[in-house]
This record gives sequence, structure tokens and C-alpha cells, in this order.
Amino acid sequence: MARRGSGTGTPDVISLAALRALARDSLADWRSFRLDDLQFWHRSEARLTLVALVGLSAVLLIVRLAIRRRPGRHRVVLPAVLSGLPKSRGAFLIHVPLLLLLAGVPFFALALADPYTALVSREVSYPGRRITILIDASTSMRTPFKAETLNRRSVTDATFFTTVAAAERFVQLRIKGKYRDLLALVEFGNEAYVVTPFTNDYDNILLSISLIGDPVEFSMFPDQGTLIARAIEESVALFKAFKFLDASGNLLVIFTDGEDTHAVVHGVSLDDILQTAIDARVPVYFVRTNYDRGKGKVIPDDIWIPAVEKTGGQFFAASDENSLLAAIAEIDRVSAGTISVRQYSSQRTQFGPFALFAAAFWTAAIASKLMVPQFQKFP
Repeated sequence: MARRGSGTGTPDVISLAALRALARDSLADWRSFRLDDLQFWHRSEARLTLVALVGLSAVLLIVRLAIRRRPGRHRVVLPAVLSGLPKSRGAFLIHVPLLLLLAGVPFFALALADPYTALVSREVSYPGRRITILIDASTSMRTPFKAETLNRRSVTDATFFTTVAAAERFVQLRIKGKYRDLLALVEFGNEAYVVTPFTNDYDNILLSISLIGDPVEFSMFPDQGTLIARAIEESVALFKAFKFLDASGNLLVIFTDGEDTHAVVHGVSLDDILQTAIDARVPVYFVRTNYDRGKGKVIPDDIWIPAVEKTGGQFFAASDENSLLAAIAEIDRVSAGTISVRQYSSQRTQFGPFALFAAAFWTAAIASKLMVPQFQKFP
């Protein structure tokens, strides 16, 4: 996301970013609808405009042919020796700008007719995943975790604030990529709380992460214990509430110090809870942030390593800042994929894609005529 700043180059950067975003959204819209679904607000006006353009062109052509030109004043005489030369294979290139200009006319006509789609329902695929981010806010997360890069904005180096910064870094990585994820945020201790349900609004997720990372908010968090299985159970229920369990592309990312040895939660065993994630095809990526503790150096690791691997996910022992950053990068790398969502729209305007294509064809026609020598002269 481009940031406003000083310097002469900033407006250009913002404009280019806006143009790229417009082009990306227009192409996504173009793929998502069919011409059969289109209706037009100004069909008759577009038809009259086309008829007027064709009529004007015909009149100009007739006038051109009717005007008699005086001999020797408007004609170019070529040496007879040129008639014996073989015809160039690239002779047709001079007509390319005209063809590009004509190719843009149908798109201009459709844009002028002001197309829109009525209430429709369709499946749309995007690059990305449905990801639930879980952040441990229990008392044990107050232990120190040195992270000069991630935790530079915090007044303390507590593990909680480092994991909050790591979650924010993960979301920023997704923003920089080509993804359009559906993200949810869950904060947990003894109980799990859905802070933000699934949304593709990255700014909303970043704001929620920033809010729970406030020191005052952290000090007021009511649950002091750690029940990771309860958080997983709540997250799977969130996928179920949004009817995502039958779809692929689901993912859980847990940031915790891993200080949890509970094998039974509310009478349900850990294996049974994780089986719900396995059945729902939701892999769990477990980032255990415990400073200076390598893999297997924390007692609960023996419980969580095999449990996480059963879901098809991965266990990361983040013992310092470098290993934590590496874990985030690896999760971002393996989170490539596509998600399909059912999209509903009511009288959604579709002017943009057609206008964009018409402008692109006409810009290409003008640029080729003015900048490419082969299009300006007979071969």
C-alpha cells in the first residue's frame, strides 16, 4: 500500500499503484461475469451514437471521393523502377493502428450503454487462503522475548508484544503478495474470543491486531491460563459458522509460547479436538515463541509436535527473532493457493472493464502511430 510522503516522486507512485489496482479489479470483474448476464441502462443512446458515427464516416468518405482534385497538385508520382520491386511482407503493418482503433469501438459502445448486472450469484476464485490467526494472551506471555526489529515500537520485550508484531508482519507479507485472503483474528487464554470474523479487509485486521497489542488492553485481558485446544476448537467452529468446512484453502496460524499441557479440555480430549480440524481439512501451523528454547526444549513440545503434524500443518520452534521471522516467511510461502467464494451482486455496474479495454486499444493505436516508424510510412 503506497504511503504519502515528501518528494516529487510520491504522486506518481500513488497514481501507478491506483492504476494497477484499477486494472486488477477490472480484470477480476471481467472474469467473473458473462455477457449474457449484462443489462444496459442506456442501450438506445449507445445504438444512436454508433449509427451516428457510421453515418458520419460514410458522409466523409463520400465527400472525399466526390471532391475532384486538380492534376499534379494532390498526387505523388513514384519512380517506375519501384513497381518492379517485390512487395514487402510487412506492408500490412501500416493498418495496425486502424485495426486497434476499430477494436476499441465495440468496447466503447458497450461502456456507453452503461452495462450492469442484476441480482446474480456466482462462484469466484481468487489467489489466497482462508486464514484464522490465533494469538495467545495468557499470563505466561509476559516473559521476555528479545526482538529488536519486530518489537521496536513496544515499551517492553514481553513475548506477547513480539507475537503481536509477528502476526502483523505476517499480514503485511500477505498484503505485499498477490493474495486476496479471508482473514480472521482470535485472541485466547482460558477461553477463545473472536476479535474479527472473516474479512478481506486487511486494514481492518491490522487495526484489530494493533488494538489487542495495546499494553492497557493486554493488562485487562480476563483469562490468565492457556488452553490452545480450546482456541483451535473455537476456530474450527468459526469456519463452520461461515460454511467453509467443505471448501479447500483453510488454515490456522497459532502464535503462542506453547506452555500448555492440557490433554483434555471441557471433557473433550486433545485428539478429538484436533480430529475436527483434520476432518475439516484445516492444517494447523504452530509458532511456539519461547525465547532461547529450541525444538523439544519445552515440555509441552512432546504433545504439540505430533498433534500439529497430524493436521498436515507444521510446528515451528521460534527461539529468537531470526527463527520467528523464518517461520513467518515459511508459512507465507506454503500458504499459496486459491479460494472459491460465492459472490452476490445486485445491479452492480460493469462500466469499468469495457471502458478500460476501449482506452487500452485506443492508447495502443495512438502510441503505435506516433512512436513506431513502421506504422507511419508505406514499406
